[in-house]
Amino acid sequence: MRKSPNSESTYTEWRHKVRDGLKPLQNTLVQLFQETQLFRIYSSTLMPGLLQTEGYAAAVLRTVAAFQELSFDDSAEAARARVERSRVIHDPERQFSLLIEEAVLHHQLGDREVMAAQLAYLLTADALPSVSLGIIPMATRERVQWPRETLHMYDDNLVSIELVSAKVNITQPSEVALYLKAFEQLNSMAVHGAEARTLILKALETLR
Repeated sequence: MRKSPNSESTYTEWRHKVRDGLKPLQNTLVQLFQETQLFRIYSSTLMPGLLQTEGYAAAVLRTVAAFQELSFDDSAEAARARVERSRVIHDPERQFSLLIEEAVLHHQLGDREVMAAQLAYLLTADALPSVSLGIIPMATRERVQWPRETLHMYDDNLVSIELVSAKVNITQPSEVALYLKAFEQLNSMAVHGAEARTLILKALETLR
């Protein structure tokens, strides 16, 4: 782990974070989840971890294990730990603002059954009172923000960015504010409620 120049950030390579396996990595976030009241997450590539079913999470983590060439694959155990950690989404005392690009609904991880279960779960999760699920349609014209890297924002204190080689945590207030601005602009292009559900149902139909 090292700090990046001129900012309050930490840069940690994934090869260091996963050297003890994928399940311990899931457990490192439990305390942060317990301490956070407002979660803001944006993803242009995958379902946010908080919304992943166990089958989808296992498919994602198997890919990670293969890419990182881990000496052992504990993706199944890690998927269960991820789902357990994500139960925080049912806490009505917290708020979850979750954004994805429409393309995420069509990026197939796992087989058709896994994807169908994942998409169906989105419809369930969207009905939770603490959850705001926004989907940015592929047909959006004159975008004010292009698709960005995966962003996890915890309250107004921490932004976590996932890169291919590393994870970057940012706490510098001026930088955090910039990411919050980007998130709000991304959210301004998203559809919610019935319009979002229509896009999910459309993706489900393509699996048949």
